[in-house]
Amino acid sequence: MTEYLNENQELSLSPALFAAFLCVLFGGNAVAIKVSLFGLGPFTAAGIRFTVASLAIFLWAVATRQPFGIQKGQLLPILILSASFVVQLSAFHLGLSKTQVSHGSLIMNLQPFFVLIFAHYFIPTDRITKRKVWGIVMGFAGVAFVFLEKGDMTGDLRTGDFIIFIAVFVWAASTIYIKRIIRMFQPFHLVLYPMIFSLPFFFLEGFLWDEVMISRVDGNILLAVLYNSVITAAFGFVAWNRMLQKYGAVSMHTFVFIMPVTGVLLGGLLLGETVSPAILLALLLVVSGILVVHLNPGKFLFANSAAGNWKN
Repeated sequence: MTEYLNENQELSLSPALFAAFLCVLFGGNAVAIKVSLFGLGPFTAAGIRFTVASLAIFLWAVATRQPFGIQKGQLLPILILSASFVVQLSAFHLGLSKTQVSHGSLIMNLQPFFVLIFAHYFIPTDRITKRKVWGIVMGFAGVAFVFLEKGDMTGDLRTGDFIIFIAVFVWAASTIYIKRIIRMFQPFHLVLYPMIFSLPFFFLEGFLWDEVMISRVDGNILLAVLYNSVITAAFGFVAWNRMLQKYGAVSMHTFVFIMPVTGVLLGGLLLGETVSPAILLALLLVVSGILVVHLNPGKFLFANSAAGNWKN
């Protein structure tokens, strides 16, 4: 159980700002994926995205002389993560191809609430409190407004929302598993190897189920693929896991409320999606729920300068 004991460090100013920056990047990820889907099938897009990302991580690891070797006992956890990675990312790309970025961003941010519920049963030091219960209720109430929204909601949109809901459930379970094993690995191992093992499955899915694997490629689609592969899937995932290993999940998840805000705003600004009153109310409830869960009113976030700065 020693890997759970020091998870509640607070961040000093520099790493806190960096964590917030990462959350902004992740918040824009749904928009980039949606843009890439204008010319790529959802499963093909996932395959291309993680091919580029795994290559970028591999080159970075070679350049910085990171150790690639894994022990015999580490192979099974890697394979388990790879299986969950395929299900989670396949479902997320497929769901986003059928729904709006604002919906996807809000549903995706149920993940912290699922993590709390799972952690109560699988992480010995992490129990649900009354404050966390209120936060969970607010978060799920917010997403309920997404599912209950009328107006332009079609059956395809609702199907996309439900598929993303499944992806988030798998993502949360995977997060708990990573929290249990993260100190056994180099952080980039938990990103690179699941990506590599998943690639054949993404392209097989694309061949079998994408209506058209690649219909067109233009500058916007190329930029979107580079963003969601190099910026978020490579740099972002490795940086987040490294921060998670050093500072712990509690400190890091303080900032995840930034993701739905960024996703909803960028969906409206860049893709012209309608941000309805129901979506704004859902956003308010989800963000409030995250803040209730993760902000400790008895402590000032930046007070502990001893947490130190995160370095490359």
